[in-house]
Amino acid sequence: MVATKGFHTQTRSLLSMEEITDHLYTSVDSSDDAIISKTLTGTVTSWNKGAEALFGYTADEMLGNSILLLMPPERLSEESFILDLISAGEKVDHFDTIRLRKDGSRIPVSVTISPIKDTRGKIVGVSKIARDISDRVKLQITERQFAAIINSSDDAIVGKTLSGVIQSWNQGAERMFGYSAEEMIGWTIYVLLPDDRKDEETQILAKLARGERIDHFETVRVRKDGRLIDVSVSISPILDKTGRVVGASKIARDISLKKQIEKQLQLTASVFSNTNEGIVIADADGVIVEVNPSFLHISGYDRADVIGKTPELFRSSRHDPEFIARVRQALNDTGTFQGEVWSRRKDGSAYASLLTINSIKNAIDRVEKYVALIADITPLRAKQEEIEHLAHFDALTDLPNRILLADRLSQAMGLAIRHAQSLAVLYLDLDHFKEINDKYGHDTGDKLLIAVSNRMREAMRSVDTLSRIGGDEFVAVLINVGTPVECVQLAERILLACSQPVEVDGIVLQVSASIGVTMYPQDQADPEQLIRHADRALYEAKQAGRNRIHLFDLALEQEMTQRTLQLGQIEHAFVAGELALYYQPKVNMRSGLVFGAEALLRWLHPERGVVAPGEFLPIIEHHALECKIGYWVIEQGLSQLNAWQQAGLTISVSVNVSANLLQMSDFVNRLSELLAKYPAVQPQSLELEILENSALQDLNRIVSVIRACQQLGVCFSVDDFGTGYSSLTYLRRLPAETLKIDQSFVRDILLDRDDLAIVQGVIALAQAFHRKVIAEGVETIEIGEVLLDLGCDLAQGYGIARPMPAALLPNWVRHWTPHPCWRGRQ
Repeated sequence: MVATKGFHTQTRSLLSMEEITDHLYTSVDSSDDAIISKTLTGTVTSWNKGAEALFGYTADEMLGNSILLLMPPERLSEESFILDLISAGEKVDHFDTIRLRKDGSRIPVSVTISPIKDTRGKIVGVSKIARDISDRVKLQITERQFAAIINSSDDAIVGKTLSGVIQSWNQGAERMFGYSAEEMIGWTIYVLLPDDRKDEETQILAKLARGERIDHFETVRVRKDGRLIDVSVSISPILDKTGRVVGASKIARDISLKKQIEKQLQLTASVFSNTNEGIVIADADGVIVEVNPSFLHISGYDRADVIGKTPELFRSSRHDPEFIARVRQALNDTGTFQGEVWSRRKDGSAYASLLTINSIKNAIDRVEKYVALIADITPLRAKQEEIEHLAHFDALTDLPNRILLADRLSQAMGLAIRHAQSLAVLYLDLDHFKEINDKYGHDTGDKLLIAVSNRMREAMRSVDTLSRIGGDEFVAVLINVGTPVECVQLAERILLACSQPVEVDGIVLQVSASIGVTMYPQDQADPEQLIRHADRALYEAKQAGRNRIHLFDLALEQEMTQRTLQLGQIEHAFVAGELALYYQPKVNMRSGLVFGAEALLRWLHPERGVVAPGEFLPIIEHHALECKIGYWVIEQGLSQLNAWQQAGLTISVSVNVSANLLQMSDFVNRLSELLAKYPAVQPQSLELEILENSALQDLNRIVSVIRACQQLGVCFSVDDFGTGYSSLTYLRRLPAETLKIDQSFVRDILLDRDDLAIVQGVIALAQAFHRKVIAEGVETIEIGEVLLDLGCDLAQGYGIARPMPAALLPNWVRHWTPHPCWRGRQ
């Protein structure tokens, strides 16, 4: 018996072992490739004609001899290497090497080598297929590949003897006829024939005995359940090495659907005008010759619109040219196509349909017509999409549910490994939600859940996933999280979103949240375990007092503890009044006018002295402190403006604002309130500076906020311009009055031609778009001269004045005069 999984060959008494051997010998010997088997020690045990032709040795010369006869001296080590792999159960695929022919000539070959196993799975030998790759014109399919192809086919592929006894039966045959291979091997093919078709097999076997092929013979067969099916059968004789017919291979294709369509077409004359399906008939060139009323109704076209046109008229952009090519190939190969397609109506809208196309052939087997049946399944598709959505999303919040969460988490883990990135799993629970539910009822609780869910979703990045897994519990998957600190910052944004008051039916409700976090692949766990670990961390967060974040991993928790400590120190400094504003003058180098000052935050640390903002502002990013300090800076700037105006000093003050502060939903209202607090201060005296990169994050939102603030009279400038790679379109849309050239370009304009070109370009852009331009980082007289020559009069920097406490600025303004080289410059 020879058996391959899914494709079975079994002998009965009707075939002798010699005949079976002949079958196998014929298959192997007819190959153009050299097919060789050998022992694990390299002794040749089989040698086909392909081997004789390739290497020049006869089978008698090679059987029993060592395979090393074929090895050039420098290739002898290959054999031991290959045998080691085979002994380990591995396969060598398409190994290109050099072998020796009998005449001593060398020949390049591609070798595929596989282990031979006995029935217990023990490796007992080696099978080798060698191909002459000098011209690479033929490709030999190995037995394993052949078996896989056979079993992947939807067609029934059957081997039988000349007496009709079944020898092989693939999985396609099992599906088509309902019989397993075990049931059919050894039985005759007659079991599949209806009573009125028994004589067919006799005629078929007679033709096969004469060596004739039978192609695409349409007939009827019986399934195991008694049901009749239409099949198209192609049968080829199997010859032994002497050319004698010893059996047949049969391929049967279920054409029941094709037959049904043919019967339907026979009734077309009577049902053409009444069917709900659209019908389109085209000639052999694809030109439409007829359509039915249903098609006109579905597509919205008039008959005159489509007659004489091709189906290209209806093609939707959802299908690329490759899809159309596959449809045409199917029609060429089988004469039919069936599948779901998207088409375009006359009004341009797309609709889904189940499309069946059949080719109609004439007596000489030439295509005369194509008939397409179109069933509009747009409502069905919409319903299916709705059902699929309900299966993967929470009905209340429309967030992904557990099923979709598991899928997205698995995908995210795979991406993290492939791209050497980290991801975070957050398990979140709303604190005291049960009390609200019990007090106000489930309807109110549900509305609160929806509102909080929306806020959390808005606080997260679009690439991340937020899932509701039940009650007031949520799981978030944050991808491409660079560091634990970044992870905590993202979690704090979610925490802040949860803590905002929510008005539900006139009731103002407020909840907090606790979050447990774990990171992958630092936490080497599967998806379910990652969620459990985050849940465990959530428990620790609640135990620690709620409204906080807890990291599952100890190392990450240490980083979080450090950041929490730093945040505590900064918050203490804020409350204790250790934060102060220093002011750096902004001047007109040509006229000598001091027209403004930039407010710069400093931490007057009792031990470390004056701490620059770069050392502590990044720590509070995305934390509630960021907005608290941001509003405080604006108010301090307005207060100082008020004091200076009362003292007779009229200048403007510019304040840096972060993108997060600018995009707060109540920013414009808070700014309006602060301006109202200082009515003596002209709003145009306050200038808000935003980083170019911040402006590019959400341009539409930023522009909307800027315009609202400008309605209050406040001015805007773009800080560090030139570092954000903004396009001209962004610059045109951004309604800031001033561009500030980043000091990194200004400092080196005397030394770096590229920096000089950038500065020159920014000045030209500002002039072209009618914006003021000011240069930062002016540290020398010479830099100022270059800027003046380029047309930039406004500047600030250490070459003019260092940032100073507010009390020192008025005296500096009174005594400052520009350098004579600047003032006298034309």
